Amino acid sequence: MTRQIDGLAGVLHLYDTFLVDQFGVLHDGIKPYPQAVDCLTRLRAAGKTVVIVSNSGKRSSINIERMNALGIDDSLYDHFVTSGDVAHQYIKEQVVNKIRRTCFLISRDNDTSAVNDLDIELTDHPTEADMIIISGSESDKIDEQHYSRLLAQAASENIMCLCTNPDKKMLTTNGINFGAGHIASIYEELGGEVVWIGKPYEAIYSHIFKLLTLASKEKALCIGDSIEHDIAGGRNNNLNTLLVRTGIVANVSDADLVDQFEQKGIAPNYMVSEFSI
Repeated sequence: MTRQIDGLAGVLHLYDTFLVDQFGVLHDGIKPYPQAVDCLTRLRAAGKTVVIVSNSGKRSSINIERMNALGIDDSLYDHFVTSGDVAHQYIKEQVVNKIRRTCFLISRDNDTSAVNDLDIELTDHPTEADMIIISGSESDKIDEQHYSRLLAQAASENIMCLCTNPDKKMLTTNGINFGAGHIASIYEELGGEVVWIGKPYEAIYSHIFKLLTLASKEKALCIGDSIEHDIAGGRNNNLNTLLVRTGIVANVSDADLVDQFEQKGIAPNYMVSEFSI
C-alpha cells in the first residue's frame, strides 16, 4: 500500500542512499523545482549518499553542466549516472571491441556523446548502418510519422537497435512530448528488435551499486516521477520507491494514478507532492 508523506523527513531515518531522478523531480528543464536545492542540501548535511539517476541518453558530464547552469551544484550529490553512461560502456564492451560498427544516431541537440571516443562511424542513412542508437527525441519539432518513415526499412531488415533513453514521455518547453523510448517502441512495432538500456532495466542499477560498493539495497530509496521507469525500475530491482507528484504526473488525478498502479501491477512505497524535506 502506498503511503502519502509530507516530505522526506518522515523516512530519512530509514535510508542511507537516495537515487534521485533528474527531469521532473529536481527541475523541469528550465529551472529547479522550489524545494529541490534545499532538499539536496539537507540530505547531504544529514550524511546521506545521493546519486542522480537519469534516463538521459547524453553522458553524465553534459547533464552535470546543465544542472550547474540551472543552479543545482554538483557538490549536492555524490554521483551522476545516466543511461547514456551505461550504454557507452555497453557499446564499447559488447559491440566495438568485437567488430567495427557503422551507426545511425537519433539524438537531441545534435548530441553525439553516445558514440564519442568509440571506434564508430556515423552515417546519415539507417539502412547503411550496422547499428541504430536512439538516445534522444526531438518530438517538440518532429512528429511520430517522420520517425516511423525514417526507420521502417531498417526495422524490416532488423538492423541492431539500442535505446539509450527508455523514457516514453519527456518534459519540453512545449509541455510533455514523446521521448526516445517511444521512438524505440515504434521501431519494435515496425518489426525491429531493441536493446533497452536505462530505467527500469537492470543494467543501470548494477552500474550504480558497483559504484556504491558499501551501499545496502535495503537502505536505498528510488525517487522519481515516472511509474513506468522510476517506480518499476526500483521495485523490479528490490528497492523501495517514492513517487513525486511533479514532472509527468503533475496533472494526473489521484484516481488516474491508482488506475495506472493497477494497470501496471506496481505501486510506489511512498508518494509526495514535491521533492522536499
